[in-house]
Amino acid sequence: MSDADDDLRPPARLQALTSWQANKVSTIGARTTARHMPLTARSDFAVLAALEEYGALSQADLGRRLGLDRNDVSGIVGRLQAGGHVDRRVDPANRRRNLVTIQAGLRYLEQIQLNADRAQDELLSALDADERTRLHALLAKVLTAHTPQSA
Repeated sequence: MSDADDDLRPPARLQALTSWQANKVSTIGARTTARHMPLTARSDFAVLAALEEYGALSQADLGRRLGLDRNDVSGIVGRLQAGGHVDRRVDPANRRRNLVTIQAGLRYLEQIQLNADRAQDELLSALDADERTRLHALLAKVLTAHTPQSA
């Protein structure tokens, strides 16, 4: 390593922090994902994946599940509805809320998934398949331990 490289390297104490490493990987992951998917596709992906997995959801439930503001959800759903990917209707059980269902959006979701997979492959290119599986399991374990459980 040259002296110039050494001048740019963060301190060892900082590099030893898992939280620092996770933050750096998150930043690299966000940049990698941005190269493969525009911002709108990332939010579309989240909403469509939730609808595929959980079925019809209110916009409020989508926001809670995805950690998105209700106004953001409304905009995303509006864009997806205009594209024919989702349907938004008044909930017959509660006329004050809208239920969102996936329509032709499954094909769009599959297209976005391909781009997400490319981004993941680029981000994790230094790891073999077993290492990727272990990393995913370990991160899931940490996230589960810090996710509030519903009562």
